[in-house]
Amino acid sequence: MYGRELADVYEAIYRSRGKDWGEEAEDVSRLVAERRPGADSLLDVACGTGAHLSVFAARFATAEGLEIAEPMRRLAEQRLPGTTVHAGDMRDFSLGRRYSAVTCMFCAIGYLGTVADMRAAIASMAAHLEPGGVLVVEPWWFPENFIEGYVAGDLAREEHRTIARISHTTRKGRATRMEVRFTVGDAAGIQQFTEIDVLTLFTKEEYVSAFTDAGCSVEFLEEGPTGRGLFVGVRAAD
Repeated sequence: MYGRELADVYEAIYRSRGKDWGEEAEDVSRLVAERRPGADSLLDVACGTGAHLSVFAARFATAEGLEIAEPMRRLAEQRLPGTTVHAGDMRDFSLGRRYSAVTCMFCAIGYLGTVADMRAAIASMAAHLEPGGVLVVEPWWFPENFIEGYVAGDLAREEHRTIARISHTTRKGRATRMEVRFTVGDAAGIQQFTEIDVLTLFTKEEYVSAFTDAGCSVEFLEEGPTGRGLFVGVRAAD
């Protein structure tokens, strides 16, 4: 999951869906500024290829990333020379400093397998916030929103290649299993590969409990960048 082949086509396929990382990052930056005027530092957890982080770096005096998948992290580092992108697991990381804001976007938290994992990640992120700092987490679907057997298809055309993506999602207990098949055609020929994504259906109440137990207030904003909403919390004073 999130290997070299996927990292290479990741942004192209989601751009074909209309995803705008820049607009999303601008919106989140405004949310942070509204709740913490003067916020000057941000950590983007599970920053992927750095598409959000590139905008955060222009909006905050200090912006850093954290990414567990090496192929994605390398692309972020190439995109943002001079910006620190830490290697780390969101469930258990310690960077030795605090930030005005911590973000975790595009449902990355859903890749954690258990409620205990999710709670550990929220606690780790909250521990890196200054008092009054803002935590923004974009969830995966809630159990009541899941559609069994959902099929999606996308086609991205670039100057030198065409990428097709088709996915099929089923539920396995608390988790969604998404089988994703890619076909990539360019001057060298046609290549195919398959990714299996497993994301957990945490409940809204489980997220709220994780925020409050980590010392943060929490509000849930409907819709959000991908229609799944956003959790926004503010860390209490120490």
